[in-house]
Amino acid sequence: MLESILMIKDPSARITYRRNWGDYYLIRITSPEIAQKALPGQFIMARVSDRSVPLLRRPFSIHSREGDSLEIFFQSSGIGTTLLAGKKEGEDLDILGPLGNGFDIKNGIGKKRATAVGGGRGIAPIYFLAQELLAMGSDVTVFYGGKTARDLPLKERFEAKNLRLMCSTEDGSLGFRGFVTGLFESKMDQLNPEIVFACGPDLMMEEIAGITKKNGIPAQLSLESIMGCGFGACWGCVKKIRMSGAEEWTKICQEGPVFPADRIIWE
Repeated sequence: MLESILMIKDPSARITYRRNWGDYYLIRITSPEIAQKALPGQFIMARVSDRSVPLLRRPFSIHSREGDSLEIFFQSSGIGTTLLAGKKEGEDLDILGPLGNGFDIKNGIGKKRATAVGGGRGIAPIYFLAQELLAMGSDVTVFYGGKTARDLPLKERFEAKNLRLMCSTEDGSLGFRGFVTGLFESKMDQLNPEIVFACGPDLMMEEIAGITKKNGIPAQLSLESIMGCGFGACWGCVKKIRMSGAEEWTKICQEGPVFPADRIIWE
């Protein structure tokens, strides 16, 4: 795909800001060429260690872009993310990007009532998307869900941008008690969205696909997947997608990670 062909390798991207909320981390990286080409829904592949373990790079959604810098937001949950979480301001990071096909916000989408749903770590690309939609004149509502209040560390960041934000927690410690899909469905009639964007675990995404299909609303879903290379060489991130009318094993990193909801085959 065009976006993958235009990827850039930056072995000396500089970490200029780092913040954490428990095991959630926000890191700002100066990488002018990658930042200038980045689009909402795309991602980078980061080399988290100079040693042979872990061997493979790790994928991270582009959380935001400003000038020559981009940001990533992630949860420390394994060896790769733990190593990245331990890096300090001033250190260099070897990254590839921008990769993949992001959210389609052209062709008048920016003038519509848009709803974006982020579940857990899936909130990462939603911030960049929401900012771009606002700049295009869209009326944007963001749904942000997690298990507990501590799993919604970006709440104040979204609110600072004057975004309409609706939160849910499974334990009821903040906002709506229950899954973010339940909150989203309960607000459908009130918000009457014309387009829905979402990112999160597969079960959440499948429910969003069902809700939007039932209500006749187009949706774009950013799929989460384990990736080896990030640009289609290893075939390590395939899922069944309807391509040209037929079900095909499709490379999420290259053809996605964003797909129209009605093209995704849920298994």
